[in-house]
Order: sequence, then structure tokens, then C-alpha cells
Amino acid sequence: MAGLVGVKFEVFGKVQKVFFRKHTAAEAGRLGLHGWCENTDHGTVHGEVQGPVGPVREMKRWLENKGSPASRIERAVFGPEQPLTEYSLPAFEIIRKPKA
Repeated sequence: MAGLVGVKFEVFGKVQKVFFRKHTAAEAGRLGLHGWCENTDHGTVHGEVQGPVGPVREMKRWLENKGSPASRIERAVFGPEQPLTEYSLPAFEIIRKPKA
């Protein structure tokens, strides 16, 4: 699996209660990426994506510039692209925290 990378991300702005995670999972699925995303307690969405370099970079652009239709992205922060020899995460999933 040459050319695989993983990258962590956090997206700031109006990204909760606007179906951001649902659209992120759909876009990751369209691109054939593995990973996860979840809401944070401080109003952002964070996660990780894994896949071939091209689709991962396309996903990064999507997270920075598009998001869900009702979202307003202020900025996206990415960790360094880490080379992978194989996937360590399953198909993309949304992590939901249990309601208190």
C-alpha cells in the first residue's frame, strides 16, 4: 500500500449542530478514506483520516474550505502527514459521545 498517509485534524467555527460530522463522513467515504471524527467539548470537530496522499489532501481542502452546507469554517488545523504502511483505522466513522 505505497503512498498511504494519516493526518489528524481539528476544524474551528460553526461546525457543531450543522451536520458537519455527517458530511465529513460522506466526503471521506466518497474519497475512500479511513478514519473518524467527533465533536469536542470546546465546539470544534476533530478526527483523523488515512488513505492515499491525493485523496487525503483533497479531504484537507474540503475540511478547510467547504464542510457541511450550514457550517462556517474559521480555520482547520492539521498535524503532519504521517507515512503509513497499512491502514490502522477502519472505514470512516462518526464517534458520538454518550449523552449525560
